[in-house]
Amino acid sequence: MDLIDRALEFEQRKMKSLSTSDRVALSREAKELILGLNEIYKQKKDAKIMDLMKRLTVIKQRVEKRLKSRM
Repeated sequence: MDLIDRALEFEQRKMKSLSTSDRVALSREAKELILGLNEIYKQKKDAKIMDLMKRLTVIKQRVEKRLKSRM
């Protein structure tokens, strides 16, 4: 459950006034967490894990949208 704890901690982070490199790092970390949670979800089929993945995906999309607008 260490991965789930990391994902919950990631979700609570402040996302204000980040540099471009911080945004890239956040996007990569979110992707890693989502893929890891997906492996757990495949085995357990727990709806709470799916909800967490959806929330992380929204955060990741927001960060990537901001990255693409800067390029």
